[in-house]
Amino acid sequence: MLGDIVVRLYDETPLHRDNFIKLVKEGYYDGTLFHRVIKDFMIQGGDPDSKGAPAGKMLGVGDPGYTLESEIKDGLFHKRGALAAARLGDEVNPERRSSGSQFYIVWGQVYNTGQLNQFSKQLRRQRVQEVFNELLADHRPEIMQMRRERNRAGLQEMQDTLAAEAEQKVSKDGLTGEQINIYSTIGGTPHLDGQYTVFGEVEEGLDVVEMIQGTATGRGDRPIDDIEMRMTIVE
Repeated sequence: MLGDIVVRLYDETPLHRDNFIKLVKEGYYDGTLFHRVIKDFMIQGGDPDSKGAPAGKMLGVGDPGYTLESEIKDGLFHKRGALAAARLGDEVNPERRSSGSQFYIVWGQVYNTGQLNQFSKQLRRQRVQEVFNELLADHRPEIMQMRRERNRAGLQEMQDTLAAEAEQKVSKDGLTGEQINIYSTIGGTPHLDGQYTVFGEVEEGLDVVEMIQGTATGRGDRPIDDIEMRMTIVE
């Protein structure tokens, strides 16, 4: 046994909080593994198929048969020790719904100012594109009508107008001052912000997370020596 990890669940993400508590009370996680570990990045668990899985078996697709609505919130970000929900990629999961059970705990890195400025620009570009796509969806009937009429000038004008509106709606800074401070001192994974639901954080046991993220791994980033978990609710 490597030790205990105590996490606090956020009230700002009630769907994920309540689902996690339910699964813990049911003993769902007991006997499962940290099946995916990437050094200087994160440790992932919650796959029910990992219980008693033979060595070498590829893991990471198991779940309880449902997903959760995204609860991506401003102010809840991927600092070191953050607890977040795993999910399928945008190409098959554009709503960014979370796995019903799989989660990861962030380790990450400490970044310098130049790196964080790049992340900030990237995050802002990504958010502008998301807002632009939302505006396109809101104006879909008008756009479809102009396409039927082959009104290229109208379509271009609509695109330019919506692009400008998206730029105005998004703040100039992709990362907040708090994020920059945390990522430059404590560390984390800023490139995941806005992509996955963060629903808790480690309050005790970061040293255990550090040990796990540094363990030797094999195919599929699975630890060579199984790291099994047991969970209980701390009142």
